[in-house]
Amino acid sequence: MTGRLWAGHLREALLNIAAVGGAVCIIAVLCAVLFNISLILFKTGSMAPGIPAGSLAVVREIPAGEINAGDVVTVDRPGKLPITHRVQTVDLGDGAARIITMKGDANQEADPAPYVVERVRLVLWSVPGLAHPVAAAANPLLLGGTTIAVSALVTWVLWPRRTVGEHVAA
Repeated sequence: MTGRLWAGHLREALLNIAAVGGAVCIIAVLCAVLFNISLILFKTGSMAPGIPAGSLAVVREIPAGEINAGDVVTVDRPGKLPITHRVQTVDLGDGAARIITMKGDANQEADPAPYVVERVRLVLWSVPGLAHPVAAAANPLLLGGTTIAVSALVTWVLWPRRTVGEHVAA
């Protein structure tokens, strides 16, 4: 394969990979906006072995009226970090609120106090080991480097080229 042909195939492959990556990003943003979907990172092992520390989970915000015992949900706590545990009980509260008790799968005891919630984030699925790479991707140096690399790729792909038989004027 000649150098020019090889470079053309490489250019096309890199452009296709970038296009697929862009499409995945667009779909992820649309899902986040349309379906109240977001990501959470597990720092502790309180939900192990099902969701070990270092897992990345996809969650969807739901009203408290849709919570069922056995669901794994994230509850926001004023002045503290959110907590993600399995729902043990669900009782009626005032209006749309529910009073839930939760317990981490790896914990011996239930959480010390019940939570009064109107909305929670339901864990849809999780992937062990992805929390650290996703957190690292938020590094400004990595984001800047990625932006420069994609810009260079687009410039390289779109840069005008001479066609076969085209001569440079003297």
